[in-house]
Amino acid sequence: MGWLHSRRLHYWFGAVGILFIALAALRGIFFVGFSGLAPSTLGTVDAVPETLGIGLRFDLRLAILLMLPIALLAWLPVWNLTRSRVLRWVARLYLALALGAVLLVYIIDFGHYAYLGVRINATVLRFLEDAQISTDMVWQTYPVVWITLGWAAATALVWWLLLRFERVTLDRPAKRISRLSLIWGSALMVVAVFVAILGRFDNINLENPVPLRWSDAFFSGDNQIAALGLNPVIFLYDTLKVPNQPYDREQVEAHYDVVSHYLGVDQPDAKTLNFSREQGVQPYAIDGKRPNVVFVMLESLGTTAVGAYGNPLNPTPNIDRLAKQSWFFKNFYVPVTGTAKTVWASISGVPDVSRQETATRNPLITRQHSLVNALQGYDKYYMIGGNSGWANMNALIRQSIDDIQLYEERHWNSPMVDVWGISDLDLFKESDRLLREQGEGKPFFAYIQTAGNHRPFTIPKQNDGFEALDLPLEKVQGAGSRSVAQYNAVRLLDFNIGRLMEIAKEGGWYDNTIFVMFGDHNTRIAQIPHMLPAYEKLGLESNNVPLLIHAPKLLEPRVIEEAVGLADLLPTVLGMAGMEFRNGAMGRDIQQPAPEGERVVPLVLREGTFPLIGGVTKDFLLQMQHDGSQPTLHEIASPEPLVDVADRYPEEFQRLVALTRGLHEASRLMLYQNVRKD
Repeated sequence: MGWLHSRRLHYWFGAVGILFIALAALRGIFFVGFSGLAPSTLGTVDAVPETLGIGLRFDLRLAILLMLPIALLAWLPVWNLTRSRVLRWVARLYLALALGAVLLVYIIDFGHYAYLGVRINATVLRFLEDAQISTDMVWQTYPVVWITLGWAAATALVWWLLLRFERVTLDRPAKRISRLSLIWGSALMVVAVFVAILGRFDNINLENPVPLRWSDAFFSGDNQIAALGLNPVIFLYDTLKVPNQPYDREQVEAHYDVVSHYLGVDQPDAKTLNFSREQGVQPYAIDGKRPNVVFVMLESLGTTAVGAYGNPLNPTPNIDRLAKQSWFFKNFYVPVTGTAKTVWASISGVPDVSRQETATRNPLITRQHSLVNALQGYDKYYMIGGNSGWANMNALIRQSIDDIQLYEERHWNSPMVDVWGISDLDLFKESDRLLREQGEGKPFFAYIQTAGNHRPFTIPKQNDGFEALDLPLEKVQGAGSRSVAQYNAVRLLDFNIGRLMEIAKEGGWYDNTIFVMFGDHNTRIAQIPHMLPAYEKLGLESNNVPLLIHAPKLLEPRVIEEAVGLADLLPTVLGMAGMEFRNGAMGRDIQQPAPEGERVVPLVLREGTFPLIGGVTKDFLLQMQHDGSQPTLHEIASPEPLVDVADRYPEEFQRLVALTRGLHEASRLMLYQNVRKD
């Protein structure tokens, strides 16, 4: 056992131990401070300690991987860490840089998860393309100086511990080790390191040793618990290294019959993968002069925050009132979470299922066919309080909508209130000024994109008398808000929607306008006892957002229970407006019967290189891995929504398996097939 006296062995394994403890401490900070799970779940929910155990194995793997370059420097045959001060400083410099980079990834991961409920992955790179806005938002939202000081202090502390341990071990007198002991000791060490990196300690297939993978953390089926098992550095690397294939034509062909039937394709052709179909003027079209159409995108507003959907704190009295006068959608979903992705799907009709960058950042596909162009004779506006260059959204808008008039922060007279531009109320007032100037009798389409319900949750000083409430933090958190500031931001958004209706009436364009008001995504919610357990347990809260189609002078109030998707908005509104159009995208007019029976909305439940996809109906959620593996069926109304009920509903299971995979793969193709050639 003489090899156990090795100075280099002691240093290397001890340094690995220090790094592992540091990473484990960061995992503990995530669990307690960011996961949204109560510490008591460690003893009450069996999956929590098991998932944390998986996470600790990832941490050990990362600690070892970080120390492998040090192992090389330590065991060089002649010139090594025991003999060279130069190599010592090379090792120290490497460790300082590596520690700083790792801790920075953790800090970004904590903030990313706190807001979106997703561990950091390759999709975060999209924010680098809007570095200025991203930087401003972070600076205005977070205590950047204190975070930077904390990052530097933590890096310095761990580096100092490693330095002290290096001196204690490598500077002590050497002990003689026999050659035989050195050989078998080295072999044992290599095996131990190999098994630790592999991450599996039992049932190892030596012929095909499959390492511990990120997907192992999702064994419970609960995404919130699964997040505990991921290591952000390793997970980020895994998502970056996988090639991003635009679409899988073979899978589209395999599911073409199902999808073409679902879409009601006039002339199906499996060879050309034709998804185009015509819709003429419908008998349910609104009589009289052509109506105006106004899309109002409600930033970060999910159903969990709205009183009409069950929120007990009454934060949205105006939206609740409008819901009773409107087409009120109980089960409306955006296909993928994220503002840019919602803008994309609402304009193009194709879910943005791109796996790394948002589709708006792909110059090959930003010129999309948009049904907005079917509004012949309409003036068209896109209005945003901030910079439309965020996520390159202006490329989609300008290239896809003919004769669009785009207005952004540089066009407004109102003052900017934060990184997102002018306030939502000022945006509504500025928009009203433009819409009042319309030519007599000429209808308009306007897309108004709000931004106030977003970090840093700015409450403007001048906002027509709106007053923030100072409620106990526990009370607002118990009703779905992460902070009092977020709760008041929702209240402000609702207040401004009420003012928008008043402004439109004063401007004379309310009576003949179809208002389509919808959330772009939800933010991650820790406690939503007023919602069905499925929304939290299955991750539906992120995609489930409010939708109101408000036109009391044109449409009778109606409650829609069926599942409806974002891509359906434009076809439905065009049907109301009496327009004929040709559609090659995913959306459908909801006033027409669904060929598949009960309507199905395709979702991406977890973004990234390895997305978790789903198909949701009024009653069920079918989820599966992106490649079609591991499909499970869940009852949304069940008190135990994680239970797989595929055996209980075999016909529904088979129907949704085919539709979910088919719609996802068809959407990937449509991103490229829906590109305008003119």
